[in-house]
Amino acid sequence: MSTAPHLISGLGEIADRYDIVLCDIWGVIHNGRESFPGACAALERFNAGPGVVVLITNAPRPRSEIYRQLAKLQVPQGAYAEVATSGDATRKLLAERAPGPAWRLGPDRDQPLYEGLGLEFAPLEQAAFIACTGPFDDTFETPEHYRERLTAAAARGLPMINANPDIVVQRGDTLIYCGGALAQLYETLGGEVFMAGKPNRAIYDLALANAAEQLGRPVDRARVLCIGDGLGTDIRGANAQGLDVLFVANGIHGAEASDGGRLQPAAVERMLAAEGLHAAFVLSDLVW
Repeated sequence: MSTAPHLISGLGEIADRYDIVLCDIWGVIHNGRESFPGACAALERFNAGPGVVVLITNAPRPRSEIYRQLAKLQVPQGAYAEVATSGDATRKLLAERAPGPAWRLGPDRDQPLYEGLGLEFAPLEQAAFIACTGPFDDTFETPEHYRERLTAAAARGLPMINANPDIVVQRGDTLIYCGGALAQLYETLGGEVFMAGKPNRAIYDLALANAAEQLGRPVDRARVLCIGDGLGTDIRGANAQGLDVLFVANGIHGAEASDGGRLQPAAVERMLAAEGLHAAFVLSDLVW
């Protein structure tokens, strides 16, 4: 399969081919500090027509928390019809292991993930599994801060339920480590990891069910477009589901895909080929 994506001028150029857009959030419509007006306007225009936008994110929290975050970042409500989160998709995996106990690995802001699940928490030495959403403090911690503890956990055979498969995201101009980076390390140490977020099927099933409800009819998968900036999550997940994908190059891979802010199609093609991935379309930034 060719890995050369078609360079387009904006979403409007291909909008009539699709009924549904499944759009990544972080890196495509905001950077954690501010939203991108061009991307928001493009989604708002698609969502206002016959199409439906479902935001699909690896945020390890229920969608109610994401609605609040989007409002705070001034993402217009008209830019999307629904939100599907890795947190919502992961709650089933966590509920199946209740009451645990679990070693909770992640910041306090992710506490809503666990509400109502009947889970108990314990120190790592007493835990039956690891519930991971990311580092305790992503402002400075890296996976190496956890190598010793994760090595001990892997030796005990503790499974990890990871609610955020993203390796890194961009917060402002800085890349920060996410739960996926810890899961990646844990697997290299021999640990077993379970995930429901992108690129795994569960979150796509959830997002497409939401889209079908909004459309009021079954989904035609040939008329679904995924939009994202992460090769290992957004692009790999769309490819695994057989869905068309638009790669937004100036996201977390911007340094590799661009030169001085200018998109380098040949570089994008090499990146995709190296990962065995395919994108139907490519843009520097999401616009109409």
